[in-house]
Amino acid sequence: MLNTQILKRYLKLTICCSFILFSSLSFAQQTEEDTDPAVTTIETLESFVTLKNRLQSDIKALNKQVDAAQSDQEKTDLRQQQSKLKEDLRNTTQHMREIAAGIDISSLQQKEEEAFNFQKEVFSLLKPAFDEMKEMTSQVRQKSELKENISFHSSRLPVIQQAIDNTETLRKQTKNKKLRKALNEIKKNWEKKQSLLQSELQANQLQLDKLLAAEIALAESSDNYLKTFFQKRGLYLVEVILVVFGIILLSKLTLNAMQKLLPGFKAEHRSFRIRLIELSHRVLTLFLLILGPMAVFYLVEDWVLFSLGILILLGVAWTLRQALPHYWQQIYIFLNIGSVREGERILISGLPWRVQKINMYCELVNPVAEICLRLPINDLVGQNSRPTESDEPWFPCKKNDWVLLNDGIRGKVTGISMEMVQLIERGGARKTYQTSDFLACSPRNLSTNFRIKETVGISYSLQQQSTGDILETLYQYIQQKIEQEGYTEQMLNLRVEFQSAGESSLDLVIIADFDGQIADLYNRLRRAIQRWSVDACTQNNWEIPFPQRTLHMVSEITEN
Repeated sequence: MLNTQILKRYLKLTICCSFILFSSLSFAQQTEEDTDPAVTTIETLESFVTLKNRLQSDIKALNKQVDAAQSDQEKTDLRQQQSKLKEDLRNTTQHMREIAAGIDISSLQQKEEEAFNFQKEVFSLLKPAFDEMKEMTSQVRQKSELKENISFHSSRLPVIQQAIDNTETLRKQTKNKKLRKALNEIKKNWEKKQSLLQSELQANQLQLDKLLAAEIALAESSDNYLKTFFQKRGLYLVEVILVVFGIILLSKLTLNAMQKLLPGFKAEHRSFRIRLIELSHRVLTLFLLILGPMAVFYLVEDWVLFSLGILILLGVAWTLRQALPHYWQQIYIFLNIGSVREGERILISGLPWRVQKINMYCELVNPVAEICLRLPINDLVGQNSRPTESDEPWFPCKKNDWVLLNDGIRGKVTGISMEMVQLIERGGARKTYQTSDFLACSPRNLSTNFRIKETVGISYSLQQQSTGDILETLYQYIQQKIEQEGYTEQMLNLRVEFQSAGESSLDLVIIADFDGQIADLYNRLRRAIQRWSVDACTQNNWEIPFPQRTLHMVSEITEN
């Protein structure tokens, strides 16, 4: 046909001229030849003139075809082709003007810019993915549409049949020829509709039967689709994996290089500059991990995968929109300028911790309890640390210390964790406390040196000597016993003092300070001091009185 030939000639000529145009422009920009640029321009313009004449002649030929067309559909198709040729003619004329002018004349055109529509732009990017999904579900949608049509036609046919029967009944009963003729026409119209519906029903049923006959199992269909998908896009996905792997490898290499070349990168407390460099490196790595696959899809022009990637990114961005302030706080903490800083003291789970290291995962330590805690930086958001003093306590004891609790339990600490503290008593019995309960018992650490205070009472008959000679004698006796039993090196201090005048005795107190190395002998030493005190009283004939109670009896005289 003439129009087909016209289109073929037009396409060939357009391709040739476009190639000549772009080749000439790139050639003029990249190389310097002896050829005069004006000659090249003239040749290009001549080709466009030829193209313009061809387009004009083709438009005239289509005008004749439109006039000669018999059907409306044919005229519509020809006019569409004509509109396309006219648009190409306008573009060709515009190109000729731009080439002849030799400068950018786009600023002379008063073209109203279309207002930016974010929703429209997003949907245009996602259109290839939607088209792919539409194609995937085309068969299912076609089956559903056919079933709806069959149901619709099947429901209408009985109604039409009833109308035909009723009309026929009336036609037979009437004797009026004109009415009978009118009823006969009505019947014929109903029969035409019936025939049309039956034809449509049969056609729809035939199409449905063909789809059902060609249908395969869902699992097989999915396998076939996946196979086709990976056959078409497997290479692209492999390239994406290689790009991601390359980005990760490059990130590791650059990080190792920075650790070696930048002074202070591995320091215990890093500077703000080092932290900012590391944060920038992490952000850049994340950006490249996102940009890399999208760039691959763009370069290979796989718009379906590109659209799916954009859709995933939009979903992630929408999910994280409310978390951005939270991430800003994490960035401040990472840069060591937030509410939690390295080297400071922080309280978590009822225990004090020193912020040892801040990174994506932060390290907290209790230097006395010798326990560590590893937390993601996210868990430090909302927390506050403060500078610590040199004399601040971290924990009442450490492992292998002997402690005395206010519930009377005395034992050696064998294990400390964030959750539990375990003691072993003399004899081997083990007792376990929750850390919070252990601290609530106000543990007394005997391994850091300890004091024993024991009281002995003497009779009031020794009142005159109780504040002088007796104190000195008792001191010398206990000192001698300590030396005899081998506690001299661990003895730090020993005093014997008058304590108080009791109800039935004069009370003396023995105060002995010992080194924490013999903390396990705490109760043994208490018993020994009591024993030595009694022996001293016996040796010196000091009476140890019993507790006394005086009872006063009151007699009542009953008068008769």
